[in-house]
This record gives sequence, C-alpha cells and structure tokens, in this order.
Amino acid sequence: MDVLDEEVESILYIAREISVYKIPHLKANEGHRANDWGDLAQPLWKGRLRIIEKSSGAALMFEDAQTGELFARAPYDALKPCVESVLDSSRYFVIRVEDDGKKAYIGMGFAERTDSFDFNVALQDYTKRLKAALSPPSPSEETPSPHIPVGPKKDYSLKEGQTFSISIPGKASKLSTPGTSLLGSSTQSTGNFGGGVPLLPPPPSSGRKK
Repeated sequence: MDVLDEEVESILYIAREISVYKIPHLKANEGHRANDWGDLAQPLWKGRLRIIEKSSGAALMFEDAQTGELFARAPYDALKPCVESVLDSSRYFVIRVEDDGKKAYIGMGFAERTDSFDFNVALQDYTKRLKAALSPPSPSEETPSPHIPVGPKKDYSLKEGQTFSISIPGKASKLSTPGTSLLGSSTQSTGNFGGGVPLLPPPPSSGRKK
C-alpha cells in the first residue's frame, strides 16, 4: 500500500500501564463499583492505552506495552461515550469494547490518579472539538448586537480653548449674579484666578511672629 494512502493518525493520550478487569453484570438501577470486581491486585490483563484520532473518529486502543499487539479496541463516540466512571473511585472506569460487531464491557484501572485525570481531560477536549465542528455558529450569532452602536466613534474630548458649564439644581439664583463663584464669593477676590474656586491660604507656620 502506498504510504500516501495511509490515513493520518493523531495520538491524543498515552498511558504506559493500565489494568483490565473482568466485571460482573450491572445490577438494575445501580452503577458500577470497582470494589465489586474482586482482587484489584490481580487484573485480567496489563498493558498500555492509547487514544487515537483519525478522520473517521477516535478510539481507545488497548495494546501490549512491548509488542504493540492489540488486545481490545473501543470506538469513542462523543454523543454516546463508551467510557463510564465507577461510583467508588476516580481511578477506575468501565469501557465498552467492540470486535466484529460484538460488544463487551471490561473494567479499566490506572495506578495513579494523575493518569486518570489526564485521561478524562483528553476525552473532554476531543468531545468539545467534535461538538464545535458539528454545530458551527450560525450567521445570526456572528452579527453584532443591535444595541451596540455601529460606525465611527465620536470624539467627545475638549479641544484647546473650549470650556463647558455645569448647572446645579437649586443654585440658579446664586449663579445668575455675574462674577459670583460656586462658593458665593466674588470673582474679584480671587485675583488672577478668574471665576474658579478661590484657593484657601496655607495654615500658619508655627515659627511666624505675631
């Protein structure tokens, strides 16, 4: 087969060592518990786990850590996940595997919680990307809101030499007198400061002679 004809494969996650267990049938209206799987120190199989992605989708690959021989394969559908967490631990999961149309359920366990956390993150990231690709934003979502003004922004800053006045309710009678400041004193007493608020004198120095 030509190398160019081979499908590109992306690796989303690798666990160097995982354990696989034979699990009992699920009781009605109850979730899976790793404690029901017997002696967890005696797994059915040990090997590595890879999550791979191709154009056709993603899959969980259970492989021999040395030879790469495939032990089991679980196609991952983000809309109908083949992975289920157990009720009594964050390191153990139930996986639905498929082989030639046949389905079976196996238990899977990680030695470290950090490995199970990274496993969950890898599946969540893939699910987000897939759902975003299946539901792209509609044109209406990309149009700006009608409540946001469009067009060039207006410049409301004051130009050089421009001034503005403020009207205070109830102070109209005092402001109507020419030359009167906001504090009620004449602008003539402010000297060269114009119609602004008069400056208060500094506090007397303790060394000033009376």
